[in-house]
Amino acid sequence: MKRIAMNPRGAGLLACFLLTAFAGRATTFYVTLSGLGGEPDYDQRFKMWSEDIDSSLKKAGGDATVVTLQAPTREQVRARFSQLEAQVKPADALVLMLIGHGSYDGTDYKFNIPGTDLTGADFSGLLDSIPATRQLVVNMTSSGGGSIEFLRKPGRVVVSATRTGSEKNATVFARYWAEALRDPAADTDKNESVSALEAFLFAQRKTNDFYESQKRLATEHAVLEDTGKGDGERTPSAENGEGKLAAAFTLVRLGANAAAARDPNKRALLDKKEALEQQIDKLKYEKAAIPAAEYKKQLAQLLLDLARTQEALDK
Repeated sequence: MKRIAMNPRGAGLLACFLLTAFAGRATTFYVTLSGLGGEPDYDQRFKMWSEDIDSSLKKAGGDATVVTLQAPTREQVRARFSQLEAQVKPADALVLMLIGHGSYDGTDYKFNIPGTDLTGADFSGLLDSIPATRQLVVNMTSSGGGSIEFLRKPGRVVVSATRTGSEKNATVFARYWAEALRDPAADTDKNESVSALEAFLFAQRKTNDFYESQKRLATEHAVLEDTGKGDGERTPSAENGEGKLAAAFTLVRLGANAAAARDPNKRALLDKKEALEQQIDKLKYEKAAIPAAEYKKQLAQLLLDLARTQEALDK
């Protein structure tokens, strides 16, 4: 299969992304918003999924701030983002996760909450107010695809449970996204960390399996957008240019990595390890654009540095 080379601007963006990620002592701020269910069954589902995510993130430890708001009002969300604006630094990361019902009228996306709903434009403004240069938005609501045009931005990873605003049925993607944060099976490269890309692929696969096992026509088709200009892809790859930033975005740590994140004596080594892994992923992604000899030389050096770093971590 033919691979495409990343344009210079895209390569520079990822380089900045990785350097920022390795700036040291960066904090990840997680904000989960659970909207109105409209009926008891959905209220319970949304509450359960948001609590599952909250629990996994808090267990992972490390430098993280976890905020979960259930059925918040527009004013409460704005107040929380105002607090974040004062706390978050450029080197930090922000993860916004939306669970619930959404709607789309062909022009505006709305997240259903008590009182006045929050629109795609509202979320765009809120996210732009936060200084974090690394941002991930996971819209797990119905009609979430209608929010992509508002949320996409260079340097920001956007995941949507639906590919368009016209997929209006309630989604199950959130159930499996929550599972990805605690299931080692989501860690496909076995480095004891789950990236945004790994979580997306895991939740997407599980969602597909759900509809097949229920013998139902799938009413949601998750997509990922991280180029700042696309509508999202179901299969992110070097060929379509999607997934590069998502692969470099550490969403949650597992096992030994989670333990190292809680150990002040090992945190710097863990940061170095993750930065090296991300550089290796970047190099593999751009393999087709690099002379074979140079590719092998760079890969060998990175793998050697990674092995030495892992050895130091294991002591």
